[in-house]
Amino acid sequence: MENILIIGGDGFCGWPTALHLSQKGYAVTIVDNFSRRQIDESLGANSLTPIKSMNERLAAWKEATGKDIAFENFNVAAEYQRLEELLAELKPSTIIHFGEQRAAPYSMKGISQKRYTVSNNIGATHNVLAAVTQLKLEPHIIHLGTMGVYGYDDDGMEIPEGYLKVYVPGDDNQIFQRDILYPTNPGSVYHMTKSMDQLLFQFYAKNDRLRITDLHQGIVWGTQTEETRLDDRLINRFDYDGDYGTVLNRFLMQAAVGHPLTVHGTGGQTRAFIHIQDTVKCLALAVANPPEKDGQVKILNQMTETHTVRYLAEIVAKVSGAEIANVDNPRNEAAENDLRVSNKTFITLGLNPITLEEGLLEETQDIAMRFADRCRMHMIPCVSTWTENQRPGVVQDPQAA
Repeated sequence: MENILIIGGDGFCGWPTALHLSQKGYAVTIVDNFSRRQIDESLGANSLTPIKSMNERLAAWKEATGKDIAFENFNVAAEYQRLEELLAELKPSTIIHFGEQRAAPYSMKGISQKRYTVSNNIGATHNVLAAVTQLKLEPHIIHLGTMGVYGYDDDGMEIPEGYLKVYVPGDDNQIFQRDILYPTNPGSVYHMTKSMDQLLFQFYAKNDRLRITDLHQGIVWGTQTEETRLDDRLINRFDYDGDYGTVLNRFLMQAAVGHPLTVHGTGGQTRAFIHIQDTVKCLALAVANPPEKDGQVKILNQMTETHTVRYLAEIVAKVSGAEIANVDNPRNEAAENDLRVSNKTFITLGLNPITLEEGLLEETQDIAMRFADRCRMHMIPCVSTWTENQRPGVVQDPQAA
C-alpha cells in the first residue's frame, strides 16, 4: 500500500482530499498544527459548519469505512527535524502540500499577517524540498497553488499550463527560443508567496531532479464531497467571513441569513472556479500521473469554469430572492477583467467537471440554510484593505443588513 503524506490535511481542501485518497486505498498520514482553527479563534470567526476535533473526525472515518488515517501534530514551517524524521520513517510515495496560509485578505490584514504568511508559506515549502533532498527520497511532490499568481489584468491571452514559449532576438539577427514560467503578477502577499513557491520548485526540479506537480487552482465553492457526506462528524469547513470565505459560498450564506449579497465594486472581476468534489478528483488524478524526472515542474490549471462575480450574485439572487448590494472594493485590483484559462490536461485525464448548472449549487445552499444560526453577522463584511486608498466592503445602509 502506497504511503501518502498530506501536509495541511485538516483544512478546507486538505481534509476531503485525505478522505478521498484513503477511500481509494492509499495509506494516508495527515500533518497539521491546527493553525487555521487558531486563526479563526484570533479573528472571532468560525466555520458555518461545526467542525469536530481531529480525533473525532478520524474515529468517524474509521467507523464509516473501516479505514485508518494517521495524524501528526506539528508545524512543518518551524519544526524541520520532526518533518525529516517523519519522512525518513514513512518514505512516502507522494507528498501533498496544502500547508500554507491560504487567504489573500488575511495576508493583507496587517503587518503581522503579512509576515506570518511569508514565513509560514515559504518556510513550509522549502522545508519539504530540503528534507526530501537531504534524505535522498524520491516522492512525487504535489503542491496546491492558485490561479491568482497570474493576476487579473486582462492581457487577452489564454493562460497556458505553466510555461510560455518566448522568442528573444540576439546578435546577427538570430532568434533564440526559450520556455519560461508564465509571468506571475501577484495581487496580494498570499499570491506573492505562491509565486515564490514556483521558483523554489523550478530550482529543485532542475538541480535535484525532484518530481513536482504544481496545481494552480481556481476559487473553490461547495462544501461536501462523497466522503464527507458519510457522517456529520466528517463535514467539511464552510468559511463565510470576509477573510477566508470564498465568494460563491459567501453569497449563499448571505442569502441564507437575509443579508444582501456583497458585490465588490462593479462585480466585473472574472475568476476561475472549481467545486470541492472536483478538487479532490484532480488531486487523485495528479497522484496517479506523476511527472518524469526531466528537470521541469508539471504545472496544471485546476479549474472548471470562469464567471464574473456579478454573474454569480445574479444566480444566487435568482434562486434565493436575496438583494444585491454593490459595496466598496477593499482590494487593489482592476474593476473589470476577462479571463481565459487552459485546463486541457485534467480534461484529457478524464475529469468530468461539475458546473454551477448541475444541482450542487442547491446542495451548498441547503448547507448554508441548515447552519444559518451559527453565522456571526459581524464577520460577514470584507474589512481587510489592500492599501490606505481602499475602503472595507460594508453595506452602507445599516438597515439593509
